[in-house]
Amino acid sequence: MNLPNKITISRIFLIPLFLIIMLVPFSWGELTILGATLPVTHLVGALIFIVASATDWVDGHFARKYNLVTNLGKFLDPLADKLLVSAALIVLVELGYAASWIVIIIISREFAVTGLRLILAGGGEVVAANQLGKIKTWTQIVAISALLLHNIIFEMLSIPFADIALWVALVFTIWSGWDYFAKNKGAFVNSK
Repeated sequence: MNLPNKITISRIFLIPLFLIIMLVPFSWGELTILGATLPVTHLVGALIFIVASATDWVDGHFARKYNLVTNLGKFLDPLADKLLVSAALIVLVELGYAASWIVIIIISREFAVTGLRLILAGGGEVVAANQLGKIKTWTQIVAISALLLHNIIFEMLSIPFADIALWVALVFTIWSGWDYFAKNKGAFVNSK
């Protein structure tokens, strides 16, 4: 197994750690940052999420730079992204920081596009993430990070950045999903 795939697998292994830190009812106390209070567990969980999200760029960079792109990597990388983002969004709903209907739309889009990719792969076509899909992923990561950090940086300015970021992520999620299906509608038109 090459280095990019090992990095991707490490991202998947960080998900249970993230879930334990965020959901197991224990306390490491609270921090006051910029006048706002944040549980230490939420800060640690946010840092785990941010590190795991950053490894997405790292593994892709190594895979392209050193010509280490593999079918396993093409499978694992988007899976790791979807698992990480879905886990974080569900945690945010559990904690009351994200609306469940927004999370349902985002996760449903992920399932739908994954299904489309499976149909296309059955026909021998591999659909790589396009620019809109990458923007969607990064808007989701920014929104989740801001929500996990309780919008702490913008709290003192009374700017609901985290909520706005989640709405932006929702828009890009819907847009990129529509784009994938519009560009690949032939998979359904030509099906038996």
